[in-house]
Amino acid sequence: MEHLDIQHQLEQLIEIGISLSSEMDTAKLLEKILAGAIQITHADGGTLYRIYDNAIRMEIVHSTSLRIRRGGSSELPVNMPDIPLFLADGSPNMKNVVSCSIHNNSTINIVDAYNDQHFDFSGTKAFDQQNHYRSQSFLAVPMRNHENDIIGILQLINAIDPVSKQITRFDLISQRLTEALASQAAIVITKQRLIADLEEMFESLIRLIATAIDDKSPHTGGHCRRVPELTMMLAEAAHDTQEGYLKDFTMTDADRYELKIAGWLHDCGKITTPEYVIDKSTKLQTIFDRIELVETRFEVLKRDCEIAMLKQHVNALASGQAVNADVESVYKAQLAQLEADLAFIKQANIGAESMSEYDIQRISAFYNQTWQLNAETLPLLSENEIYNLSVARGTLTTEEREIINHHISATIAMLEKIRFPKHLKNVPEYAGGHHERMDGKGYPKGLRREDMSIQARTMAIADIFEALTAKDRPYKHGKKLSESLAILEKMKNNQHIDPDLYEAFIKQKVYKRYAEKVFRRLSN
Repeated sequence: MEHLDIQHQLEQLIEIGISLSSEMDTAKLLEKILAGAIQITHADGGTLYRIYDNAIRMEIVHSTSLRIRRGGSSELPVNMPDIPLFLADGSPNMKNVVSCSIHNNSTINIVDAYNDQHFDFSGTKAFDQQNHYRSQSFLAVPMRNHENDIIGILQLINAIDPVSKQITRFDLISQRLTEALASQAAIVITKQRLIADLEEMFESLIRLIATAIDDKSPHTGGHCRRVPELTMMLAEAAHDTQEGYLKDFTMTDADRYELKIAGWLHDCGKITTPEYVIDKSTKLQTIFDRIELVETRFEVLKRDCEIAMLKQHVNALASGQAVNADVESVYKAQLAQLEADLAFIKQANIGAESMSEYDIQRISAFYNQTWQLNAETLPLLSENEIYNLSVARGTLTTEEREIINHHISATIAMLEKIRFPKHLKNVPEYAGGHHERMDGKGYPKGLRREDMSIQARTMAIADIFEALTAKDRPYKHGKKLSESLAILEKMKNNQHIDPDLYEAFIKQKVYKRYAEKVFRRLSN
């Protein structure tokens, strides 16, 4: 019978070990460890402690007979004071069983706590008196990881004889099995902690890259943080959609994590984009805004007009003739025309949503107007200035737009060089598709809707809507919510963005929740 019981305990240990290796939730893992130890030793209860700096903290407390389950995934906190590893004078605390077990790096097996003179069981006795309980046998086992560091203690109370149901001591077999479980559990906990630490470090590096890109230009600050936030909000809306095209789209926690990482990395290629392109707030901006040079030329032209007018006055007076009244009128008309031309150029320099063909031709005509500098006749606007001012949309020339657009190719190239683990294998595809269009007219690959995942299409909408509403762009003011939604609807109708995701965006008021969250954050 004893042989069969040992075999059963070994089988239980194996099953518990298999269960521990597949558990990713820390609270559930700790509960499985304690419950497993109680099960294989036939203990009435037990406590799992973990070490935090110089303190030993109760994480989980279970008692079968008292029906106590505290800590772990239960809603009831342990609410017990930490046990100090060291006393006030700096000496090791050898009065408590668990701290002594840690300091001696050994298992402590106590037959009867009430007859033990080595440890302070006053707290235990007070607990017993309050709960009408009798704590008798104790087994405290250090949890040592692969580096032989003690990360916690398994303490079991009151071994129960399976036959007589009476409290007995923890026999050697139970002790060794618990030590084996504690060792295995420590390795699993450490592995889980290492994975969590690596993930935290990985996310910190990703946030560092995103922050560096945002900080690279004051005009893009927050973009790399807001896009993943909006992406996740829209993805959740798609996940919650119960009808139509999106009804079968679901996300696990792992899927959400993968998409979040992709969101943080979606513009990592911008780290290669020159600041002078990112920060170009007007069409004539280079190191500085060249509109100042244009203003100077117009001031010279105004001066020349005034000089010409005054010369005519002087010549008339010198010859004894009356001053022609038309001279003053012509001068005022010339000034008015110069003011109007300069205002037009200034307006063109700002970079509106669109510039008409007529306005572009008007800009080109300024090349034929001249001004004088050190007796040299020069065009009022140079070829390069006309080229920049003739940009139909925004502030970037074709070449500068290609530089900006290259960031997505750089993003894809950078991400494809990273050896992502299996659960993050889709990050390059999600992050690299946010400038593609549903009709295949996007970039860099010209993908169509069916070539892209729903996640990538989600990020595309998030990137566009963030850009429309952002108030920190160098070339425009943030648009009102109504304006942004109207533009987004046009983009849906023009097959620029996914129509089903657009419907989820509107029906579930993702735009409203995003706006409220961002505006609330900005107001704080």
